[in-house]
Amino acid sequence: MVQKHNNKDLKEIAKVFFKLGSIAFGGPAAHIAMMEDEVVTKRKWMTQEHFLDLVGATNLIPGPNSTEMTMHCGHERAGWKGLYPVLVIALMFITFSATDFVGGNGFLAIYICAVYLGNQDLIHKKTILRMFDGLAWLMQIVLFLTLGLLVFPSQIIPYLGIGVLISLFLISIARPIAVFLSLMFFKMKLRRRLYISWVGLRGAVPIVFATYPLLAGINKANMIFNIVFFISVTSILIQGTTLSIVAKWLNVGLPKKAKKLTATDLLLAENPKAEMKELLITSDCFAVDKKIVELGFPKNAIIAMIKRGDSYIIPNGLTKIESKDTLIVLADRLEIFDEVYKTLKTQKI
Repeated sequence: MVQKHNNKDLKEIAKVFFKLGSIAFGGPAAHIAMMEDEVVTKRKWMTQEHFLDLVGATNLIPGPNSTEMTMHCGHERAGWKGLYPVLVIALMFITFSATDFVGGNGFLAIYICAVYLGNQDLIHKKTILRMFDGLAWLMQIVLFLTLGLLVFPSQIIPYLGIGVLISLFLISIARPIAVFLSLMFFKMKLRRRLYISWVGLRGAVPIVFATYPLLAGINKANMIFNIVFFISVTSILIQGTTLSIVAKWLNVGLPKKAKKLTATDLLLAENPKAEMKELLITSDCFAVDKKIVELGFPKNAIIAMIKRGDSYIIPNGLTKIESKDTLIVLADRLEIFDEVYKTLKTQKI
């Protein structure tokens, strides 16, 4: 007997409800009818009787019925895994609202909250990171598209001269001075400081800030926006396209094989682990009666399967380790198992 939590289910759910969200019009009644056709008739995720039970449950809970039904259907298909990103989004809104209510900076509060959560061992952390990585790319696309609609090349041409002068000043004087002053308390080689100073202004942040004068309606706000946009584009064209060349020239680039993967890279890596071992959990082991998420397991090792009696379990973060379990552990290198033994405090087989 194998208990399985399949990531393909999440992809299938996303595909189905993206389709429904793109073509569904009308009120909740129309949405729920289309849902029934997809999840009951076509895909057989549940029986019609169970679907109607879920519809009855949504009518007892205040809120948009069709939205609640999507959550019910997702939970029925993939368990709680699909709801953890929703929980984090709810936490994001609560953090922003509470901070703004007391007069604080909501954006900074969300950033600090994200840094804290990113360094915790969360259940379904990989699912949450992938979901927010996709949202981040989507928001960047929307942001640049929106900003592009505000720009008229004909309005930028009159400011080319001053734009070039400001760009050269920022690239050659202002940014290097700012970088050297900021890093003066850190032990860092000169060529690394020079490389950091060459990175320049990239991305949409300067342009977004330049929209604030437009929103405030101050004098010459349009001129400020066009100059900032030109400077940002100039930085991307000059500095952004030459980063690899400057890195080689200053000898600060790492060979591809020598680059260290971050914790996020390791978490999201799809590469199969190269080493496998079976670990027997004894009654005096630290891991007994603890959930996997509570163990602080090494990030470059995974518990691929648990043998419990005559059955095999494919675990997740909520799976509880029991005495006499046999863990099938995969790791990148043999040396990682030393950390695994320390974490589990168990004996080698």
